[in-house]
Order: sequence, then structure tokens, then C-alpha cells
Amino acid sequence: MAEAPVISIVVPCFNDEEILPQTLIRLHAAAQATGLSYEMVLVDDGSGGRTWEIIAAEARKDARVRGVRLSRNFGHQRALTAGLERARGSEILVIDDDLQDPPELLGVMLAKRAEGFDVIYGQRRSRAGETWFKLVTAKLFYRLLRYLAEVPIPPDTGDFRLMSRRAVDAFLLLPESSRYIRGMVAWIGYPQVGVLYDRQPRKAGKSNYSLRKLLHFSADAIASFSIKPLRVASLASAGLIGTAMLITLWAVVTWPYHREVRGWTSLIVTILFVAGVQTLILGILGEYIGRLFIEVKRRPLYLVRQDTSVDEKH
Repeated sequence: MAEAPVISIVVPCFNDEEILPQTLIRLHAAAQATGLSYEMVLVDDGSGGRTWEIIAAEARKDARVRGVRLSRNFGHQRALTAGLERARGSEILVIDDDLQDPPELLGVMLAKRAEGFDVIYGQRRSRAGETWFKLVTAKLFYRLLRYLAEVPIPPDTGDFRLMSRRAVDAFLLLPESSRYIRGMVAWIGYPQVGVLYDRQPRKAGKSNYSLRKLLHFSADAIASFSIKPLRVASLASAGLIGTAMLITLWAVVTWPYHREVRGWTSLIVTILFVAGVQTLILGILGEYIGRLFIEVKRRPLYLVRQDTSVDEKH
């Protein structure tokens, strides 16, 4: 068996064929600048187009590159997990394929690693090319998650990070299906530190995260690391009961002036009190129960269609 490389670079790929060749050039250059041995694990998350063709060609050309093709699109977090499970290095860099996160930060991260940190995460100082809506909602989401989560999850971070071997091994012990990796990495502990950088706009193509995917991802993050939403149901119930009482009071006060609408008060109070409270509570419970349902089935996180290192097809 070949000697394990010092650095593993794990790259989940999905429909970024326009930028992928440039990404590979910069990744090779950044890794070679360290002077350490390295490998790349490129995971094609069920892309269309030429993504797998580019990955397979790079693997044939360079023995340091391994391509893994999933059987379908399982999602960014599972594709990233597939790469981490195959990484052999003592230092593992996780980076997306769109070049919004600079590979050249690898040297800075390795310097922090030498100081004894097990996880060095990229923390966004600015986000060029983002819409005001995405900037505002991202800022609010990270602050909300920081308040709700039971473990401190650094704000303004993605999955761009360098991890030690022991940190990756600890992460791989976590089996959940609803994966919010930056939260899972925070949960494992060990010394962690952020490195500030300016996130660049996409060089080509468009984001693969639709609003629906972002909402689902946010729900996974909150449900995976907090039970506070369950407690919110009780507070919401109190609020709705208070609203019903105010409406009742208003109806009593205005009754002498003959402004009441017959039957309106009882109908509105009933709807607010019963339908509102029950619907809210059922919705919150449904989010948690749905995730329990998925977990107990114990399906594999992903299936592999092709792997250039073993040349197998499933």
C-alpha cells in the first residue's frame, strides 16, 4: 500500500464543470506550495454534464487524485461525508469546487495547525457578489442558530476548513442522516480557531442552493442542535391565549355601543385558541418526529456508482 499523504483535499462537486478545471489548477498549486505530499478526493454528487468526465480524466492523469461518483444527488453534506471517509491524510482540507473560498489559505491554516489547533475554519469577513437578501438572512440565521444551539457554532462560517486526523475520525463516529457538518464539527470539540477571509463571487455558473434547499438546510441545522423550538410552542400558546383574551375584552367593552357582530367573538377566539395553538405545536413536533423517522430506518448516507481507485461500478 502506498504511503499515506500528509494532506488530503476533499472537494464535493456538483454541476460546476465550467469552473472545475480552474479549481483543480489552483488546488494543485496551493498544495504544492506547502512542500508536503498530498491527495485530492473529488466527489461527484450526481452531477449532469461533464463533471464526472473531468474528474475521471484528472484521476487518470494524476495518481494523487481520486474520483468518487455517487449513484445520484445525495446533497452536499453527504457528498462531503463520502470524501472525508476516503481521505487518508493526517491533515484534511475541505473546500467547495466553486473557488469562492481561496485554496491559497491552506498555508495559513497549516500554520495554525502547527500551533495545536485541530480545526481551523474559514470565517467570512465579507461576501462579495451576494444579494442583500442573502446577506441579511444569512446574518440572521447564524445569530439565531448561535442562540438556539446547545453547542457554540461559529457564525459566518461554511464547510471550508482544515481538520486534523483525530478530528475527522471523531466526526466520522457521528451517524445521523440529517447532517449539518459545521455544527457536527463544533460538537466534537478539540481546539478550534477561525481564520478571517473575504469570500469571492462565483467565477462561473450559479449557486446550486435554491431557496427551498436553504430552508431545508436551516431546518436541519436547528433541529439537529437544539430542542428550544419545542419550548417555543408553549410560549406561542401563551401568546395566542393572551390574544384571545384581548379580543374577548375588546368585545365586552364595545358591547354597550352595539358594535359587536353576533357570533364573531366566539368564532375568532376558538380559531385563535384551538387551531392556532394546535397547528403550531403539531408543526414543530412534526419536524422532530420526521427526522426521527428518517434516522430509525438506518439507510446508508449515500451509494457509490464509480470509484477511480478501485474501478468499480454499482
